[in-house]
Amino acid sequence: MSMRSWMMRRMGMAILVPPNPIPSIIPSFPRSFTTLTTPFLTTSRRLTLSAPSSSSSSHYHFSDFDAGEGDCVANAIPWNGSKVLLKGMTYTQLQKWVQSHGYRPGQAMMLWKRMYGNDIWAFHTDELEGLNKDFKKMLSEKAEFRALSLKEIRTAADGTRKILFALDDGMVVETVVIPCDRGRTTVCVSSQVGCAMNCQFCYTGRMGLRRHLTAAEIVEQAVFARRMLTSEVGSITNVVFMGMGEPLHNIDNVIKAADIMVDEQGLQFSPRKVTISTSGLVPQLRRFLHESKCALAVSLNATTDEVRNWIMPINRKYKLDLLLGTLREELCSKRNYKVLFEYVMLEGINDSDDDAKRLIELVKGIPCKINLISFNPHSGSFFRPTKEERMIEFRNTLASGGCTVFLRLSRGDDQMAACGQLGKPGTIQAPLLRIPQQFQMAIGNSA
Repeated sequence: MSMRSWMMRRMGMAILVPPNPIPSIIPSFPRSFTTLTTPFLTTSRRLTLSAPSSSSSSHYHFSDFDAGEGDCVANAIPWNGSKVLLKGMTYTQLQKWVQSHGYRPGQAMMLWKRMYGNDIWAFHTDELEGLNKDFKKMLSEKAEFRALSLKEIRTAADGTRKILFALDDGMVVETVVIPCDRGRTTVCVSSQVGCAMNCQFCYTGRMGLRRHLTAAEIVEQAVFARRMLTSEVGSITNVVFMGMGEPLHNIDNVIKAADIMVDEQGLQFSPRKVTISTSGLVPQLRRFLHESKCALAVSLNATTDEVRNWIMPINRKYKLDLLLGTLREELCSKRNYKVLFEYVMLEGINDSDDDAKRLIELVKGIPCKINLISFNPHSGSFFRPTKEERMIEFRNTLASGGCTVFLRLSRGDDQMAACGQLGKPGTIQAPLLRIPQQFQMAIGNSA
Protein backbone atom coordinates (compact mmCIF):
# COMPACT_ATOMS: atom_id res chain seq x y z
CA MET A 1 0.00 0.00 0.00
CA SER A 2 1.37 3.44 -0.92
CA MET A 3 1.92 6.16 1.69
CA ARG A 4 -0.89 8.20 0.06
CA SER A 5 -3.35 5.30 0.28
CA TRP A 6 -2.30 4.57 3.86
CA MET A 7 -2.89 8.19 4.87
CA MET A 8 -6.32 8.23 3.24
CA ARG A 9 -7.37 5.13 5.10
CA ARG A 10 -6.00 6.48 8.39
CA MET A 11 -7.94 9.72 7.99
CA GLY A 12 -11.24 8.10 7.07
CA MET A 13 -11.69 9.50 3.60
CA ALA A 14 -14.71 8.27 1.70
CA ILE A 15 -13.59 6.94 -1.69
CA LEU A 16 -15.99 5.99 -4.46
CA VAL A 17 -15.44 4.68 -7.97
CA PRO A 18 -17.33 6.34 -10.86
CA PRO A 19 -18.75 4.61 -13.92
CA ASN A 20 -16.41 6.63 -16.15
CA PRO A 21 -12.87 7.83 -15.49
CA ILE A 22 -12.26 11.44 -14.54
CA PRO A 23 -10.71 13.30 -17.46
CA SER A 24 -7.12 14.42 -17.59
CA ILE A 25 -8.08 18.04 -16.90
CA ILE A 26 -7.87 17.09 -13.21
CA PRO A 27 -4.53 15.26 -13.15
CA SER A 28 -3.81 15.72 -9.44
CA PHE A 29 -6.51 13.23 -8.39
CA PRO A 30 -6.53 9.46 -8.92
CA ARG A 31 -8.57 8.68 -11.99
CA SER A 32 -10.84 6.26 -10.14
CA PHE A 33 -12.23 8.76 -7.61
CA THR A 34 -15.73 10.18 -7.83
CA THR A 35 -15.98 11.53 -4.31
CA LEU A 36 -13.08 12.45 -2.10
CA THR A 37 -14.08 13.76 1.32
CA THR A 38 -11.95 14.75 4.26
CA PRO A 39 -14.46 16.40 6.59
CA PHE A 40 -12.10 17.05 9.47
CA LEU A 41 -9.26 18.71 7.57
CA THR A 42 -9.15 22.50 7.50
CA THR A 43 -8.38 22.86 3.80
CA SER A 44 -10.31 19.84 2.56
CA ARG A 45 -11.74 19.83 -0.93
CA ARG A 46 -14.35 17.60 -2.46
CA LEU A 47 -14.36 16.39 -6.04
CA THR A 48 -17.75 15.25 -7.29
CA LEU A 49 -19.07 13.81 -10.51
CA SER A 50 -22.65 14.50 -11.47
CA ALA A 51 -24.69 13.69 -14.54
CA PRO A 52 -28.13 15.38 -14.47
CA SER A 53 -29.56 12.86 -16.90
CA SER A 54 -28.43 9.87 -18.90
CA SER A 55 -28.38 11.91 -22.08
CA SER A 56 -26.46 14.89 -20.77
CA SER A 57 -22.72 15.27 -20.50
CA SER A 58 -20.99 14.84 -17.18
CA HIS A 59 -19.96 17.88 -15.15
CA TYR A 60 -17.01 18.03 -12.78
CA HIS A 61 -16.65 20.66 -10.11
CA PHE A 62 -15.02 21.43 -6.78
CA SER A 63 -16.57 22.80 -3.61
CA ASP A 64 -15.07 23.72 -0.27
CA PHE A 65 -16.34 21.63 2.60
CA ASP A 66 -16.31 24.59 4.97
CA ALA A 67 -18.12 26.89 2.58
CA GLY A 68 -21.47 25.23 3.27
CA GLU A 69 -22.53 25.85 -0.29
CA GLY A 70 -24.59 23.41 -2.29
CA ASP A 71 -23.03 21.94 -5.41
CA CYS A 72 -23.54 23.76 -8.70
CA VAL A 73 -26.17 21.21 -9.71
CA ALA A 74 -27.77 21.28 -6.27
CA ASN A 75 -28.20 25.07 -6.24
CA ALA A 76 -29.57 25.40 -9.75
CA ILE A 77 -33.29 26.12 -10.21
CA PRO A 78 -33.37 25.46 -14.02
CA TRP A 79 -34.74 22.03 -14.86
CA ASN A 80 -35.00 20.21 -18.16
CA GLY A 81 -33.73 23.03 -20.32
CA SER A 82 -36.00 26.07 -20.31
CA LYS A 83 -38.29 24.87 -17.52
CA VAL A 84 -37.84 25.83 -13.87
CA LEU A 85 -38.49 23.57 -10.91
CA LEU A 86 -41.06 25.41 -8.81
CA LYS A 87 -40.36 23.58 -5.54
CA GLY A 88 -36.80 24.88 -5.65
CA MET A 89 -38.09 28.43 -4.95
CA THR A 90 -39.02 30.24 -1.79
CA TYR A 91 -42.28 32.19 -1.96
CA THR A 92 -40.40 35.44 -2.63
CA GLN A 93 -38.54 33.83 -5.54
CA LEU A 94 -41.77 32.34 -6.89
CA GLN A 95 -43.51 35.70 -6.71
CA LYS A 96 -40.72 37.42 -8.65
CA TRP A 97 -40.71 34.65 -11.24
CA VAL A 98 -44.50 34.90 -11.73
CA GLN A 99 -44.29 38.68 -12.08
CA SER A 100 -41.46 38.36 -14.60
CA HIS A 101 -43.94 36.55 -16.85
CA GLY A 102 -46.50 39.35 -16.59
CA TYR A 103 -48.80 37.98 -13.88
CA ARG A 104 -49.94 39.52 -10.59
CA PRO A 105 -48.40 38.60 -7.21
CA GLY A 106 -51.80 37.24 -6.18
CA GLN A 107 -51.42 34.50 -8.79
CA ALA A 108 -48.17 33.46 -7.15
CA MET A 109 -49.91 33.09 -3.78
CA MET A 110 -52.70 31.01 -5.35
CA LEU A 111 -50.09 28.78 -7.00
CA TRP A 112 -48.10 28.49 -3.74
CA LYS A 113 -51.18 27.36 -1.82
CA ARG A 114 -51.95 24.72 -4.44
CA MET A 115 -48.42 23.33 -4.22
CA TYR A 116 -48.16 23.32 -0.44
CA GLY A 117 -51.48 24.21 1.18
CA ASN A 118 -55.21 23.55 0.95
CA ASP A 119 -54.58 19.76 0.98
CA ILE A 120 -53.85 19.82 -2.78
CA TRP A 121 -50.06 19.39 -2.98
CA ALA A 122 -50.18 19.75 -6.78
CA PHE A 123 -47.88 17.64 -8.93
CA HIS A 124 -49.00 19.00 -12.32
CA THR A 125 -51.05 21.80 -13.90
CA ASP A 126 -54.23 19.69 -14.10
CA GLU A 127 -54.46 20.01 -10.32
CA LEU A 128 -54.33 23.82 -10.31
CA GLU A 129 -58.08 24.46 -10.18
CA GLY A 130 -59.14 28.08 -9.91
CA LEU A 131 -56.09 29.57 -11.61
CA ASN A 132 -56.20 31.83 -14.65
CA LYS A 133 -56.29 29.77 -17.88
CA ASP A 134 -53.44 31.69 -19.50
CA PHE A 135 -51.42 31.43 -16.28
CA LYS A 136 -51.86 27.66 -16.25
CA LYS A 137 -50.79 27.46 -19.89
CA MET A 138 -47.64 29.42 -19.11
CA LEU A 139 -46.90 27.08 -16.19
CA SER A 140 -47.31 23.99 -18.36
CA GLU A 141 -44.79 25.40 -20.83
CA LYS A 142 -42.21 26.86 -18.46
CA ALA A 143 -42.49 25.08 -15.10
CA GLU A 144 -41.92 21.63 -13.65
CA PHE A 145 -43.62 20.50 -10.44
CA ARG A 146 -41.94 17.16 -9.77
CA ALA A 147 -38.44 16.77 -8.34
CA LEU A 148 -38.72 13.09 -7.41
CA SER A 149 -40.17 9.91 -8.87
CA LEU A 150 -41.65 7.24 -6.62
CA LYS A 151 -39.69 4.01 -6.85
CA GLU A 152 -41.05 1.90 -4.01
CA ILE A 153 -42.78 2.03 -0.60
CA ARG A 154 -41.86 -0.60 1.97
CA THR A 155 -44.01 -1.08 5.07
CA ALA A 156 -42.48 -2.39 8.28
CA ALA A 157 -44.29 -4.53 10.83
CA ASP A 158 -44.80 -1.54 13.13
CA GLY A 159 -46.38 0.58 10.38
CA THR A 160 -43.28 2.59 9.52
CA ARG A 161 -43.00 3.32 5.78
CA LYS A 162 -39.71 3.59 3.94
CA ILE A 163 -40.10 5.43 0.63
CA LEU A 164 -37.50 5.06 -2.11
CA PHE A 165 -37.36 7.94 -4.59
CA ALA A 166 -35.54 7.96 -7.92
CA LEU A 167 -33.76 11.21 -8.74
CA ASP A 168 -33.35 12.72 -12.20
CA ASP A 169 -29.78 11.44 -12.44
CA GLY A 170 -30.76 7.86 -11.57
CA MET A 171 -29.63 7.97 -7.95
CA VAL A 172 -31.97 6.84 -5.17
CA VAL A 173 -32.80 8.58 -1.89
CA GLU A 174 -34.82 7.26 1.03
CA THR A 175 -37.48 8.89 3.24
CA VAL A 176 -39.16 7.40 6.30
CA VAL A 177 -42.67 8.08 7.63
CA ILE A 178 -43.14 7.10 11.28
CA PRO A 179 -46.70 6.93 12.67
CA CYS A 180 -47.27 7.37 16.40
CA ASP A 181 -50.22 6.20 18.52
CA ARG A 182 -50.42 9.62 20.18
CA GLY A 183 -51.61 11.26 16.96
CA ARG A 184 -48.20 12.50 15.88
CA THR A 185 -46.67 11.30 12.62
CA THR A 186 -43.11 12.20 11.64
CA VAL A 187 -41.50 12.30 8.21
CA CYS A 188 -37.75 11.75 8.27
CA VAL A 189 -36.21 13.42 5.21
CA SER A 190 -32.81 13.00 3.59
CA SER A 191 -30.56 15.93 2.66
CA GLN A 192 -27.87 14.12 0.63
CA VAL A 193 -27.33 10.95 -1.35
CA GLY A 194 -24.89 9.18 0.95
CA CYS A 195 -22.85 11.06 3.53
CA ALA A 196 -19.29 12.33 3.88
CA MET A 197 -19.02 12.04 7.67
CA ASN A 198 -18.10 8.33 7.81
CA CYS A 199 -19.61 7.76 11.28
CA GLN A 200 -18.58 4.21 12.02
CA PHE A 201 -21.98 3.03 13.31
CA CYS A 202 -24.01 4.40 10.37
CA TYR A 203 -24.91 2.36 7.28
CA THR A 204 -25.40 5.52 5.17
CA GLY A 205 -21.85 6.54 5.99
CA ARG A 206 -20.56 3.44 4.20
CA MET A 207 -21.70 5.06 0.91
CA GLY A 208 -19.51 8.14 1.09
CA LEU A 209 -21.05 11.29 -0.36
CA ARG A 210 -22.63 10.99 -3.82
CA ARG A 211 -24.18 14.46 -3.99
CA HIS A 212 -26.26 17.08 -2.17
CA LEU A 213 -30.02 17.13 -2.62
CA THR A 214 -31.58 20.32 -3.94
CA ALA A 215 -34.07 22.27 -1.83
CA ALA A 216 -36.80 20.98 -4.17
CA GLU A 217 -35.75 17.35 -3.68
CA ILE A 218 -35.81 17.83 0.09
CA VAL A 219 -39.15 19.64 0.22
CA GLU A 220 -40.87 17.17 -2.07
CA GLN A 221 -40.14 14.32 0.34
CA ALA A 222 -42.43 16.04 2.86
CA VAL A 223 -44.97 17.03 0.19
CA PHE A 224 -45.13 13.47 -1.12
CA ALA A 225 -45.54 12.04 2.38
CA ARG A 226 -48.50 14.31 3.05
CA ARG A 227 -50.05 13.78 -0.36
CA MET A 228 -49.83 9.98 -0.46
CA LEU A 229 -49.89 8.83 3.17
CA THR A 230 -52.02 11.27 5.18
CA SER A 231 -55.14 9.18 4.57
CA GLU A 232 -53.33 6.08 5.83
CA VAL A 233 -51.26 7.32 8.76
CA GLY A 234 -53.03 10.54 9.74
CA SER A 235 -51.80 14.11 9.71
CA ILE A 236 -48.03 14.42 9.34
CA THR A 237 -47.09 16.90 12.06
CA ASN A 238 -43.30 16.66 12.42
CA VAL A 239 -40.26 16.75 10.15
CA VAL A 240 -36.81 15.53 11.14
CA PHE A 241 -33.75 15.98 8.93
CA MET A 242 -32.31 12.68 10.13
CA GLY A 243 -32.35 10.62 6.96
CA MET A 244 -29.45 10.13 4.57
CA GLY A 245 -26.72 12.75 4.78
CA GLU A 246 -25.34 15.44 7.07
CA PRO A 247 -27.86 18.31 6.79
CA LEU A 248 -25.47 21.11 7.72
CA HIS A 249 -23.00 19.97 5.05
CA ASN A 250 -25.76 21.03 2.63
CA ILE A 251 -26.77 24.04 4.71
CA ASP A 252 -28.00 26.39 1.96
CA ASN A 253 -30.48 23.93 0.57
CA VAL A 254 -31.50 22.65 4.01
CA ILE A 255 -32.27 26.11 5.40
CA LYS A 256 -34.19 26.94 2.22
CA ALA A 257 -36.18 23.70 2.38
CA ALA A 258 -36.95 24.19 6.07
CA ASP A 259 -38.15 27.75 5.39
CA ILE A 260 -40.59 26.43 2.78
CA MET A 261 -41.82 23.75 5.19
CA VAL A 262 -42.65 26.24 7.95
CA ASP A 263 -44.20 28.87 5.65
CA GLU A 264 -47.56 29.92 7.12
CA GLN A 265 -49.18 29.84 3.68
CA GLY A 266 -47.53 26.60 2.68
CA LEU A 267 -46.84 23.33 4.48
CA GLN A 268 -47.40 25.11 7.81
CA PHE A 269 -45.19 22.94 9.98
CA SER A 270 -44.41 24.55 13.32
CA PRO A 271 -40.70 25.58 13.44
CA ARG A 272 -40.41 23.69 16.73
CA LYS A 273 -41.58 20.54 14.97
CA VAL A 274 -38.98 20.74 12.20
CA THR A 275 -35.69 19.40 13.56
CA ILE A 276 -32.35 19.57 11.76
CA SER A 277 -29.73 17.10 12.99
CA THR A 278 -25.97 17.47 12.75
CA SER A 279 -22.87 15.50 13.64
CA GLY A 280 -21.26 18.76 14.76
CA LEU A 281 -20.14 21.07 11.94
CA VAL A 282 -19.47 24.05 14.20
CA PRO A 283 -19.41 26.99 11.71
CA GLN A 284 -22.55 25.76 9.95
CA LEU A 285 -24.22 25.04 13.31
CA ARG A 286 -23.59 28.63 14.39
CA ARG A 287 -25.02 29.92 11.12
CA PHE A 288 -28.08 27.70 11.44
CA LEU A 289 -28.85 29.01 14.92
CA HIS A 290 -28.64 32.59 13.59
CA GLU A 291 -30.72 32.07 10.45
CA SER A 292 -33.33 29.44 11.23
CA LYS A 293 -36.16 29.19 13.74
CA CYS A 294 -36.25 25.41 13.48
CA ALA A 295 -35.12 22.98 16.16
CA LEU A 296 -31.59 21.57 16.38
CA ALA A 297 -30.42 18.05 17.22
CA VAL A 298 -26.76 17.20 17.76
CA SER A 299 -25.48 13.63 17.46
CA LEU A 300 -23.13 13.36 20.43
CA ASN A 301 -22.65 9.60 20.88
CA ALA A 302 -19.49 9.80 23.01
CA THR A 303 -18.23 11.54 26.14
CA THR A 304 -14.51 11.71 25.30
CA ASP A 305 -12.64 13.02 22.28
CA GLU A 306 -10.78 9.73 21.99
CA VAL A 307 -13.95 7.71 21.45
CA ARG A 308 -15.68 10.34 19.34
CA ASN A 309 -12.59 10.71 17.11
CA TRP A 310 -13.00 7.03 16.29
CA ILE A 311 -16.75 6.62 15.85
CA MET A 312 -17.35 10.15 14.45
CA PRO A 313 -14.27 11.39 12.52
CA ILE A 314 -15.70 14.93 12.28
CA ASN A 315 -14.65 15.25 15.93
CA ARG A 316 -11.02 15.36 14.80
CA LYS A 317 -11.75 18.82 13.43
CA TYR A 318 -14.42 20.05 15.85
CA LYS A 319 -13.64 18.71 19.32
CA LEU A 320 -16.23 18.25 22.06
CA ASP A 321 -15.11 21.37 23.95
CA LEU A 322 -15.54 23.52 20.82
CA LEU A 323 -18.87 21.97 19.88
CA LEU A 324 -20.41 22.20 23.33
CA GLY A 325 -18.86 25.60 24.05
CA THR A 326 -20.43 26.96 20.86
CA LEU A 327 -23.83 25.66 21.94
CA ARG A 328 -23.50 27.25 25.39
CA GLU A 329 -22.57 30.57 23.81
CA GLU A 330 -25.23 30.59 21.11
CA LEU A 331 -28.15 29.34 23.22
CA CYS A 332 -27.63 32.08 25.82
CA SER A 333 -29.40 34.49 23.48
CA LYS A 334 -32.21 32.14 22.37
CA ARG A 335 -35.21 32.10 24.70
CA ASN A 336 -37.11 28.88 25.38
CA TYR A 337 -34.85 26.96 23.01
CA LYS A 338 -33.45 23.54 23.82
CA VAL A 339 -31.06 21.47 21.75
CA LEU A 340 -31.71 17.75 21.46
CA PHE A 341 -28.65 15.58 22.03
CA GLU A 342 -28.82 12.20 20.30
CA TYR A 343 -26.81 9.41 21.86
CA VAL A 344 -26.60 6.09 20.02
CA MET A 345 -25.73 3.47 22.63
CA LEU A 346 -23.05 0.98 21.64
CA GLU A 347 -22.44 -1.94 23.96
CA GLY A 348 -19.11 -1.70 25.74
CA ILE A 349 -18.14 1.49 23.88
CA ASN A 350 -20.09 4.45 25.28
CA ASP A 351 -22.57 2.99 27.80
CA SER A 352 -20.59 2.74 31.05
CA ASP A 353 -21.43 4.41 34.37
CA ASP A 354 -18.46 6.71 33.80
CA ASP A 355 -19.90 7.71 30.41
CA ALA A 356 -23.20 8.60 32.05
CA LYS A 357 -21.45 10.73 34.69
CA ARG A 358 -19.31 12.47 32.06
CA LEU A 359 -22.35 13.17 29.93
CA ILE A 360 -24.05 14.94 32.83
CA GLU A 361 -21.02 17.21 33.17
CA LEU A 362 -20.66 17.79 29.43
CA VAL A 363 -24.17 19.19 28.97
CA LYS A 364 -24.22 21.40 32.06
CA GLY A 365 -25.20 24.93 31.17
CA ILE A 366 -26.78 23.90 27.87
CA PRO A 367 -30.61 23.95 27.70
CA CYS A 368 -31.18 20.46 26.34
CA LYS A 369 -32.94 17.13 26.18
CA ILE A 370 -31.17 13.83 25.62
CA ASN A 371 -32.44 10.99 23.42
CA LEU A 372 -30.86 7.60 24.09
CA ILE A 373 -31.06 5.58 20.88
CA SER A 374 -30.60 1.86 20.53
CA PHE A 375 -28.02 0.99 17.87
CA ASN A 376 -29.67 -0.58 14.84
CA PRO A 377 -27.45 -3.33 13.39
CA HIS A 378 -26.62 -3.56 9.69
CA SER A 379 -24.36 -5.65 7.51
CA GLY A 380 -20.68 -4.99 7.91
CA SER A 381 -21.00 -3.42 11.36
CA PHE A 382 -19.13 -4.84 14.33
CA PHE A 383 -21.04 -2.79 16.97
CA ARG A 384 -23.74 -4.29 19.17
CA PRO A 385 -26.75 -2.53 20.70
CA THR A 386 -26.66 -1.87 24.44
CA LYS A 387 -29.04 -4.16 26.28
CA GLU A 388 -32.34 -2.63 27.35
CA GLU A 389 -31.73 -2.98 31.09
CA ARG A 390 -28.38 -1.20 30.70
CA MET A 391 -30.04 1.59 28.72
CA ILE A 392 -32.56 2.05 31.53
CA GLU A 393 -29.79 2.22 34.12
CA PHE A 394 -27.95 4.78 31.97
CA ARG A 395 -31.13 6.82 31.63
CA ASN A 396 -31.76 6.73 35.39
CA THR A 397 -28.24 7.97 36.09
CA LEU A 398 -28.75 10.92 33.74
CA ALA A 399 -32.16 11.70 35.22
CA SER A 400 -30.78 11.65 38.76
CA GLY A 401 -28.13 14.12 37.57
CA GLY A 402 -30.83 16.58 36.50
CA CYS A 403 -31.00 15.76 32.78
CA THR A 404 -34.22 15.52 30.77
CA VAL A 405 -33.77 12.18 29.05
CA PHE A 406 -35.82 9.83 26.85
CA LEU A 407 -35.37 6.37 25.38
CA ARG A 408 -36.07 6.26 21.64
CA LEU A 409 -37.40 2.93 20.46
CA SER A 410 -36.30 1.50 17.12
CA ARG A 411 -38.92 1.87 14.39
CA GLY A 412 -38.94 0.12 11.03
CA ASP A 413 -35.76 -1.90 11.57
CA ASP A 414 -37.18 -4.96 9.81
CA GLN A 415 -37.20 -2.91 6.59
CA MET A 416 -33.86 -1.15 7.21
CA ALA A 417 -35.81 2.04 7.94
CA ALA A 418 -34.51 2.68 11.46
CA CYS A 419 -31.95 5.27 12.56
CA GLY A 420 -28.60 4.66 10.85
CA GLN A 421 -29.89 2.04 8.41
CA LEU A 422 -30.74 4.05 5.28
CA GLY A 423 -28.99 3.83 1.94
CA LYS A 424 -27.25 1.20 -0.13
CA PRO A 425 -23.45 1.20 -0.14
CA GLY A 426 -21.73 0.04 -3.29
CA THR A 427 -18.84 -2.37 -3.63
CA ILE A 428 -16.41 0.46 -2.86
CA GLN A 429 -17.16 1.82 0.59
CA ALA A 430 -15.85 4.39 3.05
CA PRO A 431 -13.13 2.84 5.21
CA LEU A 432 -13.62 1.37 8.66
CA LEU A 433 -11.24 3.07 11.05
CA ARG A 434 -8.79 1.38 13.40
CA ILE A 435 -10.41 0.24 16.65
CA PRO A 436 -8.70 1.78 19.70
CA GLN A 437 -6.92 -0.90 21.68
CA GLN A 438 -9.06 -0.54 24.82
CA PHE A 439 -12.21 -1.41 22.82
CA GLN A 440 -10.90 -4.37 20.84
CA MET A 441 -12.08 -6.80 23.52
CA ALA A 442 -15.54 -5.15 23.63
CA ILE A 443 -15.84 -5.50 19.88
CA GLY A 444 -14.66 -9.10 20.21
CA ASN A 445 -15.12 -11.61 17.44
CA SER A 446 -17.74 -9.48 15.64
CA ALA A 447 -15.07 -7.13 14.21
